[in-house]
Amino acid sequence: MLALVLLGLPGHFVELGAILAGATLMALLGLWDDRRELRPGMKFVGQLVAGVVLILAGVHVSLFGVPVLDWALTLFWLVGITNAINFLDNMDGLAAGVSAIAAGFIFVIAAIEGQYLVGSLAAALCGASFGFLVYNFNPASSFMGDMGSMVLGFTLAVLGIKLRFEGTPQTITWMVPIIVLALPIFDTTLVTFTRLRERRSVSQGGTDHTSHRLLHAGLSQRAVLFILYAVCAVLGVAAAVVSQGSQTTAWLIGGAVAVGAAAAFVLLEWRYVKSKRLERD
Repeated sequence: MLALVLLGLPGHFVELGAILAGATLMALLGLWDDRRELRPGMKFVGQLVAGVVLILAGVHVSLFGVPVLDWALTLFWLVGITNAINFLDNMDGLAAGVSAIAAGFIFVIAAIEGQYLVGSLAAALCGASFGFLVYNFNPASSFMGDMGSMVLGFTLAVLGIKLRFEGTPQTITWMVPIIVLALPIFDTTLVTFTRLRERRSVSQGGTDHTSHRLLHAGLSQRAVLFILYAVCAVLGVAAAVVSQGSQTTAWLIGGAVAVGAAAAFVLLEWRYVKSKRLERD
C-alpha cells in the first residue's frame, strides 16, 4: 500500500481508497463469519455494498456501454468471484495457491499493458498469497478462514475489472479475466449445479468440490494441489496469449477452454453420481 501511495498517480487514489474500503469490509464480514457464523444473506448484502462503493469510485465493467447493464455485470462478477474463492478454500493450500498463481499472471498481463496500479496490486496479492502458502500448504499450520478467502476473491475480482487492453477489441478482451479465474469459476459452477440437483442449499458445506472429487478418485492431497496449480498456470498462460493474440487465436483458445471445462464437468459429475449410488447400494 505504501508503494502505491508513493508511486501511484493522483487519479488512482480514489480508486485505491474504494478498493481498500471494499477489501476491509470483506475482511470484517469474514472475521464475523469465522467467529459467530454470519448468515449467507448478510454476507451477500455486504458484498453488494462493497460493489456499489467501487462503482461510485468509477471501478466497474465497461463491456456494454450502458451504465445499468455494466453496473449489474460488475456486481455479478464481484459477488461471484468473491464467493468462488471462498468456496475454493476447502483444502490446505488450495485457495492461497490458486490466488497466488492467478494474481501472478494478472501482474504479467498488466505489466505488458503498462497498467501500474493493477500490476502493483496484483504483485502485492501474489506475494502475500505465496507468503501465506508457506504456512497453509498441506499439512497446514495456519488457516485463512472467510476473513482471508473473501479478501482474496474480492481483490482478484477487482483486478479482473481493472485490466484494460489498448487497441484490442472488447470482443476478445472480456475473456482474459474469465480464463485467468476459470478454475474457481468452474468449481463454483460444479458445486452449485450438484447442490441444486440434490435440492440442497448452495451455501451448505460438503465434499462435492473439484478437489474432493479428485481426492475420491485415489489421488493424495498434494497430488490434487499440484494438478489444480498446474491447471491454473495453464489457464494463466492461455489468458496471456489471448490478451496479445489475434481475434482468431483468442476465440480458438476460448473455445478450447470452454470445451475442456464442459468435458471435465460431465466427467466429474458422472463419477460423483456413480459414487453416491454405490454408497446407497
